[in-house]
Amino acid sequence: MSLRTPSSTRSGAPAPGHEPLIAVDRALADLRRGGLVVVRDGAQALLVQAAEAVTPQSLARLTELGRAPALLVLTERRANAIGLTDLAGKTIVTLEIAEGTPAQSVRDIADPSSDIGFRLPPLYALADGLIASAEAAVHLTKLARLLPTALIAPLAAPDIIGDIAAFADANDLLVVSANDVADYDMRAARSLKPVSQARVPLFDAENARIVAYRPSDGGIEHLAIVIGEPKADEPVLIRLHSECFTGDLLGSLRCDCGDQLRGAIAAISDAGSGVLLYLAQEGRGIGLVNKLRAYQLQDGGADTIDANEQLGFDADERLYMPAAQMLRDMGYGRVRLLTNNPDKVAALQACGIEVVERVPHAFPATAHNKAYLETKAKRSGHLF
Repeated sequence: MSLRTPSSTRSGAPAPGHEPLIAVDRALADLRRGGLVVVRDGAQALLVQAAEAVTPQSLARLTELGRAPALLVLTERRANAIGLTDLAGKTIVTLEIAEGTPAQSVRDIADPSSDIGFRLPPLYALADGLIASAEAAVHLTKLARLLPTALIAPLAAPDIIGDIAAFADANDLLVVSANDVADYDMRAARSLKPVSQARVPLFDAENARIVAYRPSDGGIEHLAIVIGEPKADEPVLIRLHSECFTGDLLGSLRCDCGDQLRGAIAAISDAGSGVLLYLAQEGRGIGLVNKLRAYQLQDGGADTIDANEQLGFDADERLYMPAAQMLRDMGYGRVRLLTNNPDKVAALQACGIEVVERVPHAFPATAHNKAYLETKAKRSGHLF
């Protein structure tokens, strides 16, 4: 059996039931390195590469293995940003990449910081049987914290290339199911388990401990900062805080994240007990590199929401099932939520946690973040 087969039973293989998570995690690593993976949905399959990682060599290999010109799959938001209209509400848009198209041109279409100085390729009508795999291809690029644009090549009919698994094995390619990609976020969240904890006295909360939660695929950890001794039979004061390297660690003035983090720790300590969940969802779920790209677009005049959408993302890509899973594991099903974002209340309740009260959590604007906070209030419904 190939060493690249995720369900391998060799020594050290994942526990039964975890194989779908492991397969997706390995596919993400391959895409981040600029490699190709196979995404399949039943008998249909696609070769997939992240558009931002394409090189002349990888483009040639994808075209050769696919035995046809490559296709570029964009999110509807990215397609709108480059001037494509009348998309009839499609979640993804496919463009045909003609033979001889430079790899740089492919990267330019994906990257809003590039100046597209050429005519856009024509739209391509993807066969219905390939749509789920194409959507999974784009979702993989998002999970990999890359630009959400994928280069794909539909694999020829089985009677031409033979069995998909054998084809992938012969070309040293990982195969991942479109369904497993679509289910990855929820599966990973539900698999979160505590892996370590320690007492960590904080500046505003000396009686604090940090509990690290890790998904079963070995992915990035989320943290629970437990202050005092919250009682499970009472609504627990909590804060859901998405990590912000620039604001939390560097003290960036572009956002209010650092103030929110330190203010929440102080508020929970003053209340006697509670939990701050520090979620690995930088940049509202798009990752640090893409957040910096969004900052560049903001410097050019876009607001925080438009910038994310120009990159091809939704305005907010965060998920709250990880928070719900951590709370349930700690025995907390009823909470008082520190937030100025009503959507967080609704999202957490949709994940099965009862929010008995929204506790206001806002801080004064500065000259640097005033426009940012105004955008969140006007366009995202935040309360200040």
